[in-house]
Amino acid sequence: MLDRSRTRQGHPEAEALRDTIDLARHAEALGYHRFWVSEHHSVPGVAGSAPTVLAAAVASATSRIRVGTGGVMLPNHRPLVVAEQFGVLESLFPGRIDMGLGRSVGFTDGIRRALGTDKEAADSFATQLSELTAYFTDGPRPHPQVHARPAEGLRVPAFVLATGAGADIAARAGLALVIGDLRGREAMQAAIDRYRSAFEPSPLWPRPYVIVSGTVAVAETREEARGLLLSEAWSMAYSRTHGVFPPLEPAETVTAREPDLSPKQRAFYESALLGHIYGTEPEVGAELDELLTGTGADEFLVTTSTYERAGLLESYERLAGVVGVSGTA
Repeated sequence: MLDRSRTRQGHPEAEALRDTIDLARHAEALGYHRFWVSEHHSVPGVAGSAPTVLAAAVASATSRIRVGTGGVMLPNHRPLVVAEQFGVLESLFPGRIDMGLGRSVGFTDGIRRALGTDKEAADSFATQLSELTAYFTDGPRPHPQVHARPAEGLRVPAFVLATGAGADIAARAGLALVIGDLRGREAMQAAIDRYRSAFEPSPLWPRPYVIVSGTVAVAETREEARGLLLSEAWSMAYSRTHGVFPPLEPAETVTAREPDLSPKQRAFYESALLGHIYGTEPEVGAELDELLTGTGADEFLVTTSTYERAGLLESYERLAGVVGVSGTA
């Protein structure tokens, strides 16, 4: 499970972070395997700006579930510092930490300047990735006299969050692949196939490992499940037409606005509702089975954001029943 700490209209930003920790406890009780948090900077609708800090809070609030990042955006950081942070996390919570890494940079020029980076920084992702993993394995790196303590010698599973090009980087680095755009499944499958065929074993992963990612909503009826997707869909459409990613609004507010959408807004809104898996338990189970059988994925990473917290928790409970995980809830 990945939670992006989405803020909600009428609720303080700090509440989104507390909601993330509560959701992690819920995920652990339901038997989910991993709980990841994300990195966003200067985005009004997202409170998760410091993933390793939030991961530490989540790990402290849970006892069994694996905790990680989905992900730390490496171009925004120095590899040494990232290695040190995950070394500390793994030392404090041994055997429970995942290191998910991405290549995205800030959303605007101003954010990128504030982070001390630029658009071209993403082009150096493979080099940064190599340096970062070398701090754990004591492999070749630009500054061999420098050691990332206490990371060196620890085995923290590393995952590359990828689109097409990132899959090739993950294969060359010998790391696990996290990939997802369920609107373009042929392109996603092609990237997975390239990753598996080009994979080079590394000290962190001896074989290819694929996690497919997507949004899933489960409810008593298909229409109720679709309703869980409306808040995020409108937020996405608004961001495409206003340049600002707003807090989530209640589904009924979004529905009331639908007749007044401009053609451009409607196109973005309808596009944002595509590519998700939603419906009743049998419907979702059949679609997940088809997806995972077709891709041969080792895991599925689900990330769902909605204004309605009760509906979100119920969706994850229903999904746990669909996939057969079991916990204490």
